Amino acid sequence: MPVASQGTVKALTPEDLKTIGVTIVLGNTYHLYLRPGIDVIDKLGGLHRFMAWDGPILTDSGGYQVFSLARLCKVSDDGLAFRSHIDGSEHHITPESVIEFQQNLGVDIMMTLDECLPSNAEPSRLRGAVDRTSLWAERCLKRRTNPDQLLFGIVQGGTSAQLRKLSAKAITGMHFDGYAVGGLSLGEAKERTWSTVDETIPFLPSDKPRYLMGIGSPEDIIEGVSRGIDLFDSALPTRVARNGALFTMEGRQNVRKTIYKTKRGPIDANCDCYTCRNYSAAYLQNLFKCEELLAYRLATIHNLRFITRLMQQIAEAVRLGIFADFKKDFLHKYQVTNEEVRLTQKQKWLSTPRRRPHIEVQ
Repeated sequence: MPVASQGTVKALTPEDLKTIGVTIVLGNTYHLYLRPGIDVIDKLGGLHRFMAWDGPILTDSGGYQVFSLARLCKVSDDGLAFRSHIDGSEHHITPESVIEFQQNLGVDIMMTLDECLPSNAEPSRLRGAVDRTSLWAERCLKRRTNPDQLLFGIVQGGTSAQLRKLSAKAITGMHFDGYAVGGLSLGEAKERTWSTVDETIPFLPSDKPRYLMGIGSPEDIIEGVSRGIDLFDSALPTRVARNGALFTMEGRQNVRKTIYKTKRGPIDANCDCYTCRNYSAAYLQNLFKCEELLAYRLATIHNLRFITRLMQQIAEAVRLGIFADFKKDFLHKYQVTNEEVRLTQKQKWLSTPRRRPHIEVQ
């Protein structure tokens, strides 16, 4: 699911998304609540009409954004009190209001409100977050009034196998339409991410969608599918595209580099996207060097098409029963980002001032 937090996948139109092959996008309740406001979107006919997208929409509840973006956040069993990262205005949301917001947006898949903490949080806080997430999930389920809008529960617990099991059993016992694994890819090593997924998946029913939140690099999608994950979302493909990092079957390529200044062919000769069919790598390099807006659009088209094609190829490999071979071949060719570099970049992104709110737990 490409991320359309504020009602748009950055730099692209809905028509672009359809051409790329995107079938579902992710919006964010927190951002839409602050701007332009849930009531505004509701009056204008709902989120589908507002953003001119007639495909399915999943909305995150916004809980993670409150914890990561808000200037001040107070957590209690009742809900979240916070100050907007935009203008400092005070707000209060509850599990019930989050469901009302998403129902008024008219989205197809809603998420419960959860308490998302980094994996290195104190064990007592992680246990409290698991208990509160379960409490909020039950209240969200009771508040839903439209059964046509699916509702997914979220499993938390940091990287603790015991807490993940506890959370998974509690959430699956409420019989949601699908289940998400949240609270990962927040700075922990990938090895720990996947061991946590491995410890969680056995407790999630295989006959309902399983969603790994915030994961979206090609190699991680491959690893996730191999563990039984069905849905992914991440701003990574579009964010790195705007920085000139383009996906290829050999790994990410930085089109800003001088080696592309005179490259006649596309960045990826095997790609069928609009960008690769019409423009040379040299042209893209020039656009980025000149900081032309077209650079971000063309790069985003390419990265999303790469991910969409990868998902299509994965689905076909699963259908044919050859996924294990597909995974082995892909990971043999694809050069992943160095783990030390990845963690350093992730920590830098997470530690920017607007992502370090003061959080009080009551």
